[in-house]
Amino acid sequence: MINSAENTTSPAAQAPGCSSGGACDFPIAENLCEVISNEWVNAEYKHLVLKAPAVALAVLPGQFFHLACPPSGNDTPYLRRPMSLYRVNREAAQIEFLYKVQGAGTRGLATLEPGGMLDAFGPVGVGFSLSPGCRHVLVLARGVGLATMAPLAEYAVQSGAAVTAILSARSPAVVMSEDYLRAVGANVQIVTDQDGSSDIAHIEKLVRDKHAEQPFDLLATCGSNRFLLALQRLGKELDVPAQVALEQHMGCALGMCYACVRPFRKSADSEVMSYRRVCWDGPVFDAQETVTW
Repeated sequence: MINSAENTTSPAAQAPGCSSGGACDFPIAENLCEVISNEWVNAEYKHLVLKAPAVALAVLPGQFFHLACPPSGNDTPYLRRPMSLYRVNREAAQIEFLYKVQGAGTRGLATLEPGGMLDAFGPVGVGFSLSPGCRHVLVLARGVGLATMAPLAEYAVQSGAAVTAILSARSPAVVMSEDYLRAVGANVQIVTDQDGSSDIAHIEKLVRDKHAEQPFDLLATCGSNRFLLALQRLGKELDVPAQVALEQHMGCALGMCYACVRPFRKSADSEVMSYRRVCWDGPVFDAQETVTW
């Protein structure tokens, strides 16, 4: 049954600002959303825009929705699929997703047409955290990881911080979100495999050079093990906090099924390991506590 935003809240939903062991009043709802558009961005990615109720519009950067993907062809997805927010337009009451069509769930999403409906459970999870007085944020991402970084960039600019966005891709033809990020005020740097500029050593030099010009207060990335390792090195070297948004298969998205548990360091420099649920304790984590995969 689809419940209204008013009566479907989770009192223990962990949103930014909630204590790790306490309850908060951040709402979570099973939102029945109308499809406004679902268009191809390039040969691999689609951009989905949904009309959403008030609860969904409260989503914060780094949070996600658990989508009930429709069947397509021989595919009948049983579990929902987690999908990070790409953009929220509160004036138009819309939420947006950028996704790569590569599995049963996303093949189902690709069949959605304007006027159709999609069940989007959320917003769920702990998002990115900006410290008071944050002045400069680095966002580093590649491919669909840009979907998670884009709302952080927009939020940071709205909060008064400068944003440097390093976008990585195979070639200039498949770079995504450049126009969006420039439009919200980010300083965009494109690096590609085609010209060799996406080499991790080159990216790290770019970050050091930008930090020398205007020190970063936060380094952020998503999904890429290579970028996580880079931000761990740079965070320690430059003494700057770093956060990573993780991608993980999950069952319930509410921390009950323990299907998305991963190992983490108990603290940044600790060799003692702990186990955390990506959906409930994240999906955004301290990069220094995150174990590579």
